[in-house]
Formats: sequence, C-alpha cells, structure tokens
Amino acid sequence: MHSQEIISFKNVHKIYKTGPVIYEALKGINFSIKQGEFVAIMGPSGSGKSTIMNILGALDLVSSGEYKLKGKPIDSYDEDSLAEIRNKEIGFIFQSFNLLPRTTILKNVERPMMYAGIPALEREKRAMEALSMVGLESKAKNQSNHISGGQIQRVAIARALVMNPSIFLADEPTGNLDTKTAEEVMSFFIELNKKGHTIILITHEENIADFAKRIIRVKDGLIDSDKKNGKKK
Repeated sequence: MHSQEIISFKNVHKIYKTGPVIYEALKGINFSIKQGEFVAIMGPSGSGKSTIMNILGALDLVSSGEYKLKGKPIDSYDEDSLAEIRNKEIGFIFQSFNLLPRTTILKNVERPMMYAGIPALEREKRAMEALSMVGLESKAKNQSNHISGGQIQRVAIARALVMNPSIFLADEPTGNLDTKTAEEVMSFFIELNKKGHTIILITHEENIADFAKRIIRVKDGLIDSDKKNGKKK
C-alpha cells in the first residue's frame, strides 16, 4: 500500500517586498512528503527554511508556484478553512513555546480545543491523556511559568497532540534545551512517528536532524539536497 502524499511544493517562490527592496526567500522549491514520514528541513539562518515552515503551516502564502495539502491547493481554502487546518490538521511546536503565563499547564493544553468548541469535560479528559503521554500529568495544576524548559517543551507537544493532528510541524523544538533534554524531546517525536503521525522538523542542528529518516537541506532559497538519512535504520 502506497502512503498518500499529503504535502507537495511545486516550483514554490516566495518574494518579500519592503518598499523598493525585493527579497526572494524561496527561488523555486520542489518536494513532496508522504503520510507517516519523519523529515528534517535543515539549513543555516537565512536559507529559507523558516519561510518553508510558514507556508507549510498555512501562516504565509506562496508568491508563485503551488502548495497542495492533502491533494488540494492551499489557496483554494478560504480563511475559515485555513484556520481550521491550522487548528486540527497541523500540530505546531515552536521554539518559543507560546504558552500562556500564569495559567495552569492543563488550561494551556486545553486551548486548541476551546477554539474548536469541544465541551469542557472532553477537553479536560483529552488534555490529561496528552499530558500523561508526555509524563506530566502530575504537573497539570502547576502554573506554566513554574516548570523547567524541558517540561515546557513537553507541554507544547501535549498541546499539539490534543487535536490528534496528522502533521506535526516543529520549528527548532530543542533550540533552548540542554543535550539530554533535547534527546528526550526528540524521542517523543520518534514515538509519535511510529504511531503514524507525519513529523516535519525545522532545524539548523545536525544532531537533531539525525533523528529524522529523511533530510532536506535548504541553501539560499533552493533545495541543496534531499535524501534518506543513512544513519537511520
């Protein structure tokens, strides 16, 4: 059985204009990702990888070319549908965590479900299940500003988990963590991937990209290489 292609970039260009200055962040990018893949998109700062992530996450649109999500061009979705995709289809995990301070961990994890109109009891049940998956159910009532960096990142993973998205989009998810904690977080991604979730990891760190099964390297707005990770069995 062939896995379904869920993401496809065809000749994607992205141009930013600031007054008279035109900056071409992406210069014709082509790649596709199948359901259940674990892909790292790697590149130095300014390579275009963050632009790719913003387009993948429907946070930004292409200037030309085509981005299809689950076989449908992203620009054929209206704003409401895009908001729903961002809430249900894609689980975002950012380096800056974006947790609400002075709010319990449980409430932080429940947030995406509130936007989706899921009833309170169901929200709490799903949030507790997600926290237990990342080993933090005992901290559910703690304030989000009273836990460690590694725990905060696990909360961010739990928050992405509650909507059971098909795609996890993680931007430098270990950027603020020490090596041991970073490895713990990455092993969560491996587990999620084993359960069939598609993982797309944006990173500039080789040792983090090595957790992925395929590595796409981006340089100066173009794809430099796209190959299976030989270090992975």
